Amino acid sequence: MKKIILVGLAIFAVSTSAALAAKKKAPAAAPAATASPMPMMGQVSAADKALYKKSQMESGMAKKK
Repeated sequence: MKKIILVGLAIFAVSTSAALAAKKKAPAAAPAATASPMPMMGQVSAADKALYKKSQMESGMAKKK
């Protein structure tokens, strides 16, 4: 009785692991780079810097060191 259950469990384990392995696909290719409508982070204009400094001064925050 134990042998039948053990063999059945072993067959079930092997068959499910093979079925799960067959479902795996290769990773999808990365999308091609396209032009972004927004500027990249880190590209700050001189007007943005001036507005930032003005806002910092008006709010009373100390300058960064």
